[in-house]
Amino acid sequence: MEKEALSDFQARARMELTGNILPFWMSQAVDMENGGFVGQIDGHGNFIKEADKGGILNARILWTFSAAYNSLGNKEYLAMAERSKDYLFYYFFDKKFKGTFWKITFDGKPSDTKKQIYSQAFFIYALAEYYKASGDNSAIEKANELYRLVEEKSFDLKLNGYLEAFSREWDLLEDLRLSNKDANEKKTTNTHLHILEAYTNLYRVTRNRELAARLRNLLDLFLDKIIDPNHHHLLLFFDESWNSKSTLISYGHDIEASWLIYEAAEVLKDRELLYKARPLCAALAKASLEGLQSDGSMMYEKDDHEGIFDTDRHWWPQAEAVVGLMNLYELSGDDQYLEKAIKCWNYISENLVDREKGEWYWSIRNGKPNLDDDKAGFWKCPYHNARACLEVMSRTNKLLGEE
Repeated sequence: MEKEALSDFQARARMELTGNILPFWMSQAVDMENGGFVGQIDGHGNFIKEADKGGILNARILWTFSAAYNSLGNKEYLAMAERSKDYLFYYFFDKKFKGTFWKITFDGKPSDTKKQIYSQAFFIYALAEYYKASGDNSAIEKANELYRLVEEKSFDLKLNGYLEAFSREWDLLEDLRLSNKDANEKKTTNTHLHILEAYTNLYRVTRNRELAARLRNLLDLFLDKIIDPNHHHLLLFFDESWNSKSTLISYGHDIEASWLIYEAAEVLKDRELLYKARPLCAALAKASLEGLQSDGSMMYEKDDHEGIFDTDRHWWPQAEAVVGLMNLYELSGDDQYLEKAIKCWNYISENLVDREKGEWYWSIRNGKPNLDDDKAGFWKCPYHNARACLEVMSRTNKLLGEE
């Protein structure tokens, strides 16, 4: 691909990040009255003053502004990250039983004290990134504390893997689900993927040998158990003994995992794992392309047993498709995947970006922006789309020979 096209792609990603996504969260999502960031902005742009504040959203905000500062060096981003870190430390950490709360009220009181491992992972991910940005030792101490808790409380010593959810006092819950749409199973791919992501980022800054071993184990789980050897999609839900309990195919998780798995192997600098991961990550990415449409967009999911598709174009699978396609290009050297990444970016730019009020819509449904779901909220955050921008910027730099 010509350098001019790559430079244009890079510039568009940078402008989207610095001219739209980050300014939205800095100007519209800061909670000046109660501290931190607002719990919810609906699809029409209305601020829901008394909405609960989710741990996942707030950890992802911390990661986003820390990563933006680490890439661009803008001190305004570091100030936003510091604001987020201070709020998390004061309100979200359970001082009595350790770990972090699932959510709190708008004015900072615990409203759901369960310890969902998925959420603990995002705090590790964010705190490691903030430590890189700030050098704040308290951040890496908390990240390590959470890592040790996840290993102590969640890791299944008998059957391997991580159990999903616990009470405030760390007793295993009966209802383990992240959300109502999930299967109530003890082990899920989604949680394992974000533990993998968190441990990768923590290992970057600690180079801890014990952590490296846990990260290798996670990679083996993905390569040996979670990627289906027959159709190369991810299996999504498992019982305690790793029996698959779902026929859903999530195209967004397929393409996201395809680059996060390979990234983890690269960070470990393990030649044997890289050799094993490379073809499987490429196969996983190619399997996800069943959901890629002629306009460049990625549909949401399919129930493989029922043959039913969810054709909404959610914001996060589009963002992950851009990164995963760029990674597939790097793995294969095939120009078509880089072209598909740019085509998906064009779809995002033309359809998902809210040019009037900022940020991205939750999804495109039947060809129109879905205003029924949040612009900012418990699940709607700046992490997927900001990260896609940062990844495009970094990867095009390498392709242009600027790194």
